[in-house]
Amino acid sequence: MTSTVAPPTETAGTAGSGPQGDPHARRFGLPVATCLVMGNIIGGGIFLLPASVAPFGTVSLVAFAVLTVGAIALALVFGRLSQRHPRTGGPYVYARAAFGDFAGFLAAWSYWITGWVSNAALAVASVGYLSVLFPAVGAHKWSMCLAALAVQWLPALANLAGTRYVGAVQLVSTVLKFVPLLLVAVGGLFFFDADNLGPFRATDQSAVGAVSASAAILLFSYLGVESAAVSAGEVRDPARNVARATILGTAGAAAVYLLGTLAVFGLVAHDTLVTSQAPFTDAVNAMFGGTWGGTVVACAAVVSITGALNGWTLLSAQTPYAAAQDGLFPKAFATKKRGVPVVGVLVTVLLASGLTVYNYTSGSEGVFEMLVLVTTFTATVPYLLSTAAQVYFLATGQAERVDRARLVRDAVLACLAFGFSMWLVAGSGYAAVYQGVLFLFAGVLVHAVMSARRARRAGAPTGA
Repeated sequence: MTSTVAPPTETAGTAGSGPQGDPHARRFGLPVATCLVMGNIIGGGIFLLPASVAPFGTVSLVAFAVLTVGAIALALVFGRLSQRHPRTGGPYVYARAAFGDFAGFLAAWSYWITGWVSNAALAVASVGYLSVLFPAVGAHKWSMCLAALAVQWLPALANLAGTRYVGAVQLVSTVLKFVPLLLVAVGGLFFFDADNLGPFRATDQSAVGAVSASAAILLFSYLGVESAAVSAGEVRDPARNVARATILGTAGAAAVYLLGTLAVFGLVAHDTLVTSQAPFTDAVNAMFGGTWGGTVVACAAVVSITGALNGWTLLSAQTPYAAAQDGLFPKAFATKKRGVPVVGVLVTVLLASGLTVYNYTSGSEGVFEMLVLVTTFTATVPYLLSTAAQVYFLATGQAERVDRARLVRDAVLACLAFGFSMWLVAGSGYAAVYQGVLFLFAGVLVHAVMSARRARRAGAPTGA
């Protein structure tokens, strides 16, 4: 049954400043909100993507194009939903409004798991790039562990300092990482050599099979399209700017992905690219000669990952914050200072740090990789619930949530986005879906405890 609990209002604050005039809190304008989306979509994975899909041939570019259509459809759906529900929490808010507390809790719980596990994964991935710049980092597992922890805690401290600093870090890191990416994506086209492309299909698979196989690798490149919607409460004029930032950020990330991959395909010979451990480094060296490309790409990767961690740390705290306001997460998660849910930030970074230490000390191979793969499934749960919520609003004809003049367009977009989300689930693999469902079921117990507390506070009977 759909919940009838009214959503709490959030202090608006004045333009350009935080709630109650806090100098450390500042609402995001359109540029910063767009950078939040682009920065969270593009982490460190882009620097390996061309080599990852090169074994399939240039047919992988078709998979990229198909995925881009799905991602844009999902971004448009989030944009429409955010106009009607401009509250912090994004998918959690939409799922709860359509299907009630339990669906909202599942969206919040799964998104929270995605956030802190992904943060640990990003930090561990950054160590390889840091080792290029500072060889001592890779000398011992403890130096690697400490470096990964430092990469997590620096963005967390920026978050704890206030949204003013979160926005500044996000804007600067997005600009800095896009300079070398655009250098290859745009400048590389002037050095493009069609002879380097290799075959259209480099495997024995059919064209459809090759597209599906390469898509399974690329599917998760677009996670993060919901970033502005999740932080809607911190965006100025959210009913207008969240939708614009979501669409602009996703389109910008898609352009960099497609142009960058195409440029690398044309700069590096196919046989070399298939075995490359640093395709963007090889591309820069092919453009300008020498061997300094590795340092440039390593710097860009570290900046890119730091910016992604900065944004994901905030998002990992925003959804529990929204759920805590409604009594679906522990009350402590609703604590907000300087515009930031401080308890959520601290819990997120502590859990991610614990997982990072476990990764370096357990000695168990494959455990961490499986956890990361699980997050690719848990991330799709809020997507599915959000797109299903949009379909629900459209199918029930709720006038306050649906623009009837755009009914057909919105219905098509919602169905495309739902199909894209289902494709994400399928691409996770059987093992990841199995493990991910266990994570979701663990949350059912938490929901039961929180629901019982709410019932006791309301004086309602808790049993039959």
